[in-house]
Amino acid sequence: MTKRLLTKEEQKQLASNPYVATVSDKAITYSEEFKRLFISENEKGKAPREIFEEVGLDVELIGLRRIASAGKRWRAAYREQGVLGLEDTRKIHSGRPLERELTLEEKYARLEAQNRILQAENELLKKLDLLERKLMKKESNS
Repeated sequence: MTKRLLTKEEQKQLASNPYVATVSDKAITYSEEFKRLFISENEKGKAPREIFEEVGLDVELIGLRRIASAGKRWRAAYREQGVLGLEDTRKIHSGRPLERELTLEEKYARLEAQNRILQAENELLKKLDLLERKLMKKESNS
């Protein structure tokens, strides 16, 4: 956690970005869509700072240390668990592991949720691929 606290104005500025889920004086929570975009672009060789700047996030305000640690955390989570590792599980997990056996309905609900996430990821990757092809075509026509 950083020692620098965000002012109300800075929080308001960050919260206006669609890729910021929540912001407080101490922490910034980014959307899952942004985390997936970050991983995708970072794997293509883009620097974390560049990715943040491209989506309109103020790098000077956020700080390079925050950006570096977020990127490191997301890359590690993605390596270990794939897209599911990028999910914010604070809302659904109390921190205490479930000791009882899940019912068939609960197992089914979890699998359905996982399926929806994977479908969303595939759609995002298709869109990125399409945009990339359009850019390549545009550059070759120039």
